[in-house]
Parts: sequence; C-alpha cells; structure tokens
Amino acid sequence: MPRAKKTASAPASAAPGAALLAVDLQSTLLAALPAAAARSVRSRAGLAIAAARALGLPVFFTEQVPAKLGPTAPALARLAPDAPVFPKNTFSALASEPLPAALRAENIEHLLLIGLETPVCIYQSALGALAEGFQVTILSDAIVARRPDDHAACLAALRHAGVTVLPVETVFYALLHDSGHPAFKAFTRLVKTHA
Repeated sequence: MPRAKKTASAPASAAPGAALLAVDLQSTLLAALPAAAARSVRSRAGLAIAAARALGLPVFFTEQVPAKLGPTAPALARLAPDAPVFPKNTFSALASEPLPAALRAENIEHLLLIGLETPVCIYQSALGALAEGFQVTILSDAIVARRPDDHAACLAALRHAGVTVLPVETVFYALLHDSGHPAFKAFTRLVKTHA
C-alpha cells in the first residue's frame, strides 16, 4: 500500500488530469551514478517536484525494493511530503495494480515522468503507462542513465512509441501559459534555485 502524510491541500491544478510520477529517486540508486549525473538529476527532479506542487499537480513516488535499496532521497521526498509512495519490485511502475488504481482514482490521464534509470524503469514505466491508456511526457533533463548511448536509444524508441520527451522548464512554462499565471513568480524562483 502507498504511504502518505496529510498536509494542507495543494492549490488548484494548472493541468487537470496531469500528475508527476517520480520513479525510484532513492539515495542508493543515485549514489551508483556518476557524480555529475547524480547532481544534475537531483537538481532537475527537485525542480520538477517543486514545480508540480506549486502548480497543484499531484505527485506520486515509487521506490524499487525499498527494504533493500532504501527510501527516496530525503531532500526530494521533503518537496512533496504528502505524496503517496508505492514500493515495487517490478521494473515498470505500472506493473502492479496499486499505482494505476491510485492514478485512476485521481482522474489522472497524463503522466509527467522523472527518475531512474532511463533504460530500465523509466523505459518500462513509460511503455506500461501507455499500455494502461495514459498519455506520457518524459521530462528529459530529470531522468538519467549510467550509459549515455543507452539513454539516447531508449528515448528514441519511446518517442517512436508515442511518448513526448521535453525538458522540465519547457513543460512547466507550457502549463503556465503566460506570465500572468498566479504561480509564474514562484516557478521562476524555483528555476533559479535549481539551475
């Protein structure tokens, strides 16, 4: 079962039907990456999580075999402390029923996908989400792979399968639409913080 803490309700969503899915952003897995890649994905994933919260999008976390690999990196988990966490042992986050059921219960139609690792859990989660009938956008600068060639090959295959692949800022500026949006100033501050 997912775990969640209750906090004050989030603001009304800028994109009804969309949610951010943060896949396996666990400290142990991040530590296995090259240092520069780990720093970059932590920063961009942090921006995506904080931006989703600022715009009122639901956030969901998964954790790969957390009893062995530990929890989501605390600094990232703190950005959405009330977000449900779904433990898994499958590579696709959508392979076991609790997560798809939770997404449907929230009327989610479109997943924004971030996390680890492109050729394994991101790839299989994106395809699994498509198979479950969700639209999928991968936030390209908030995912990572140990091997750049694998990363590029998987993203090319996912684009061919119908997944949209765009950077974090592009997606969230599109959700804002214009500088008059109530969350615009908060988002631009987040961009500077997570540069």
